[in-house]
Amino acid sequence: MAVVPRVFPPLIIPLLLLVTLARADETPDAVWRLLAANLPGEAGVALKSTPPTEPRARALAEAVVLTARQPLTDERLLEAERRFEALAEVPDEVGAAALYLTGRLHQLHFSTPDYTEAARYYRRLAERQPASPWAQLGLVKLALLTLHVLPGPATPADRIAAAEVLLPRVTVPPLRRDLLIVLGRARLFHEVGMEQARFDLLAADAIGGLTGLAEADVLLQIGELSFRAGDDGRAEEYFRRFLKGNDADPRVYTVEQRLKVIAARKGGR
Repeated sequence: MAVVPRVFPPLIIPLLLLVTLARADETPDAVWRLLAANLPGEAGVALKSTPPTEPRARALAEAVVLTARQPLTDERLLEAERRFEALAEVPDEVGAAALYLTGRLHQLHFSTPDYTEAARYYRRLAERQPASPWAQLGLVKLALLTLHVLPGPATPADRIAAAEVLLPRVTVPPLRRDLLIVLGRARLFHEVGMEQARFDLLAADAIGGLTGLAEADVLLQIGELSFRAGDDGRAEEYFRRFLKGNDADPRVYTVEQRLKVIAARKGGR
């Protein structure tokens, strides 16, 4: 039977961790940036012109290029997994990246995802190299799997509690911020611990670094939660921050109406 090629989503290298890879090897930063931008052909060309000074890092880049070229088959992904597993035998940053990327293969890239297997890789990495940014990124992915797809706690509250246990282990600020947002939004979705959701999002905002729609959503959620909690001062602060950077957003009208209610409350005091 002929193998039918499939188009798989790219195995994207997080931009946040490019610096980690750069420190771990002598592969030119351009190769990793091209891979992060989902330009595997260009990355392959750049890699060929790279002196083979660090074989492990080069092998990692070659495996990532293998997973990014389209169209892909599960057979090619299995070859990439074999290469990642070989690299993961050494507990350095290249090995950490290889373990994380293997987890992502099982979470997103095979034609039939295996979320339990992906979680196993993330846990294995976090136990072996807990301080690695790759391990901490894997914990954020593990929290998402725990909240939404893994077999386990039956109730939303129990799933949230299981994911929340991971928070103290995530110390890289942008990743901790992302996990706080994941937890806050899970509470909002399931309407479990709404005040804690506000505290999660406030803590995420305090870390900073969000831009664009992601920032707008967090500002609006904090503003609305504060409004409902009767914390008008904080609600006004976040609503105005939202308006300042999102004047074309269709939610502006609702925010302006909320500010009118807050002003009326102030006037009645």
